[in-house]
Amino acid sequence: MALNELVLVCLAYVAGLFLVAFLAERAALRGQGGALLRSPLVYTLSLSIYCTAWTFYGAVGYAARSGLEYVTIYLGPSLVMIGWWWFLRRLVRIGRSQRVTSIADLISSRYGKSNSLAIIVTLMAVIGVTPYIALQLQSVVLSLSIFAGNGEGAGYNPVSAALWVAGGLALFTVLFGTRNLNVNERHHGVVIAVAVEAIVKLVASLAVGIFVVWGLGGGVDQTLARVDASPIGEWQVEGGRWAALTLLSAAAFVCLPRMFQVMVVENDDERHLQIASWAFPLYLLLMSLFVVPIAVVGLDLLPPGSNPDLFVLSLPLSQGRDGLAMLSFLGGFSSATSMVIVATLALSTMVSNHIVMPIWLSTRPRGAMQSGDVRDVVLLARRLSILLIISLGVLYYRVSGGSAALAAIGTISFGGVAQFLPALLGGIFWRGATRTGALCGLGVGFAIWVFTMLLPSFGVGAALSAEVFANGLWGLSWLRPEALFGIEGLDPTVHAVVWSLSLNTLAFLSVSIVSFPTPIERLQGAQFVNVLDHSGPSRSWTASVAGSEDLMIMAQRILGAAEAQAFFRGEAEAQGLSGGLPEPTPAFVQALERELAGSVGAATAHAMVSQIVGGTSVSVQDLLAVADESAQMLEYSSQLEQKSRELTETAAKLRSANEKLTQLSLQKDGFLSQISHELRTPMTSIRSFSEILRDAASLSEADQTRYASIIHSETLRLTRLLDELLDLSVLENGQVTLRMGEDRLESILDRAVTTALAGAGPALSVTRETAEPDLVLHTDIDRLVQVFINLVSNARKYCDAPEPRLKIRTSRHAEGVWVDFIDNGSGIDAEVQSVIFEKFFRVDGAEAEGVGLGLAICQEIMARLGGKVQYLATESGTAFRVSLPDSVTVREPQKIGSVAAS
Repeated sequence: MALNELVLVCLAYVAGLFLVAFLAERAALRGQGGALLRSPLVYTLSLSIYCTAWTFYGAVGYAARSGLEYVTIYLGPSLVMIGWWWFLRRLVRIGRSQRVTSIADLISSRYGKSNSLAIIVTLMAVIGVTPYIALQLQSVVLSLSIFAGNGEGAGYNPVSAALWVAGGLALFTVLFGTRNLNVNERHHGVVIAVAVEAIVKLVASLAVGIFVVWGLGGGVDQTLARVDASPIGEWQVEGGRWAALTLLSAAAFVCLPRMFQVMVVENDDERHLQIASWAFPLYLLLMSLFVVPIAVVGLDLLPPGSNPDLFVLSLPLSQGRDGLAMLSFLGGFSSATSMVIVATLALSTMVSNHIVMPIWLSTRPRGAMQSGDVRDVVLLARRLSILLIISLGVLYYRVSGGSAALAAIGTISFGGVAQFLPALLGGIFWRGATRTGALCGLGVGFAIWVFTMLLPSFGVGAALSAEVFANGLWGLSWLRPEALFGIEGLDPTVHAVVWSLSLNTLAFLSVSIVSFPTPIERLQGAQFVNVLDHSGPSRSWTASVAGSEDLMIMAQRILGAAEAQAFFRGEAEAQGLSGGLPEPTPAFVQALERELAGSVGAATAHAMVSQIVGGTSVSVQDLLAVADESAQMLEYSSQLEQKSRELTETAAKLRSANEKLTQLSLQKDGFLSQISHELRTPMTSIRSFSEILRDAASLSEADQTRYASIIHSETLRLTRLLDELLDLSVLENGQVTLRMGEDRLESILDRAVTTALAGAGPALSVTRETAEPDLVLHTDIDRLVQVFINLVSNARKYCDAPEPRLKIRTSRHAEGVWVDFIDNGSGIDAEVQSVIFEKFFRVDGAEAEGVGLGLAICQEIMARLGGKVQYLATESGTAFRVSLPDSVTVREPQKIGSVAAS
């Protein structure tokens, strides 16, 4: 097959991936395809990025060189997935509750949100993964060279090919990996593309295997006979090497940034782990099913000296099966590209969040408050980081010469990222782990890995001289890269893994024991270790913080205006505030920090908030909780959070009560003035006309009658006022005696309307709407009539419409009977609606007589009758509703007794 044809097919395949990713992104934005995008099948297939070119090509080469030892590549991850309930469940729960964006973010968050620790982990990850990226480029270049050697490959340049492949991968990652700033939001386009590539490489692997077994091997029996006759089929297990490689692959499966990205950050549902725990090992089994047959048949049929890493391509090409070879190439191409895309995506997030953003913040005196959009800075940093990381992979490929076996390069990267394991496991299961211990462990382990694995991988005389290999660093024999501390005879890989991980763990444990964690470390440690019991955030901010306006400005710079405003509005509603900004409580600041962490990482978000808040501290209660090493710490923390919420609610209620008291104080002053006027005016009239009757002997009979009538009228006026005061006092003290009876509701309303409209006063038109005219009530009829009279009288006195009208609407509901009194006036102002039922309240500017006791009496009466009276703010005019409980209604009306009409 011509190389040009291969390139065209690759371009078409990549275009198809672009289309799939684009459609997935569009569907996610429109809220479509949720069942597929968030399915456990897609999640399981996304984990297949573990199966890179190392497993697609290199596993066959590994088997050809080392026999069944290649099984360790698959055994470690399978054991981790089978034991998901013990470890992975905790890891995913922590990732969701802490909103971590990468493995560096998780480790730094566990150890007091230390950005220095995050920087170290990020640099280690970039250095450790660089050989792995170079491995993928090398695999693609080697596979292209096979086609160039069998077709029209004149002028084929491996370095140029590597650059073109790297450029295409960088473009894809930038387009679909940096569309969302919040990396807690799933990259649906990337994940779907990875899932499609997982299917392609599985189909390609099975297709080549089936062809080899049945097309070249003569069937299952003959192929098994070939295996038995080959040295590959011999069961030779070197216990130490198998254990070291199994541990290494298990550690890498958890600690590789790309695996952490798809397994933790991209996880949409913790329950997906349960399905992946058996589905992913099954996928690995299918991927490895034909490794040994392909290796055995390749060694038998292909010329001596053929590269075993490329048997999956060489065998189909040797038999003229160009189509199968093309499918095999696409499988290897998918394995390489999916790894590079997700790995650079994860690493770019770490670099931007933990290196670029802290540097950017340090150059801004006001941090995120400075003018300019932080979103643009973060996205630009991630895109440039993607280009930088892929460039480092190309550089490693050129420096190393691209001649090492694929399996060897993969092992080097595994050893580097495995150094995260002690700090990761210790942080999740041991509350005594400290930041200083993690730093020491990572530093020691990484230094030994560099010296014993990374530098020797460049060959003798490249990074390390032959003198160092022979006599040790600085001439010290116990510092030889492959015989550290004078221990010889170990396999180089086992030697490096044992020394790096053991000394890493020893330094981590010993320094953690002798050092003392900060309070924030202890609080974070409690959250991580007890994540299955308590997933809430730790409390680290004091209540004395900057205003919400500054926090809003910072959040808009990072989240965007719409997202930030929606978040602040939701928090304000949660605090019971109807509008504006939320109170800057410790709980709110903590929630804001966690929201920002989804965009810039936990450590950077903590630093940003610190710049505005002005530092962090821990309360005395928190310190007491930290000192407690038992599970009571979490319970006490929960109690503190509950008390904080209660205090916030109480403060809001106190503010409302204070406003209400202020209004009542003004009403009281008005009442005292009004009551003194109401008492003085009739008393003055009574005294004056009494003196006239007493002293004036020549009054005519008509004058005497007129003066006596005035005295009588003013006496009645005083009596009504005193009756209202006395009536309210009796009702409030509970001394009233109810006289129960039965009467039709319509008759009760007739009495009330007739009485309220009698005598001189403004005209009022009354209309009635009754759903059940024969409804009979069993209650204190007189008291209920008194309530209705007061409501009708209020409408007559206070309705300010040119033609006052009152509508009385009766309706039956499941909870009882509603009687609504609605006039066509302008209503009551919103700011005084909460105090209209208080004693002595009168609407400002009201000219009608009265001292403001009517509604208070109505409320007390209805409380005694088991109902309530309330103001309806939703109506256009002034509206009150009298609610009668269902228990007062008589289901079957009987003859109304005389007591009801009394």
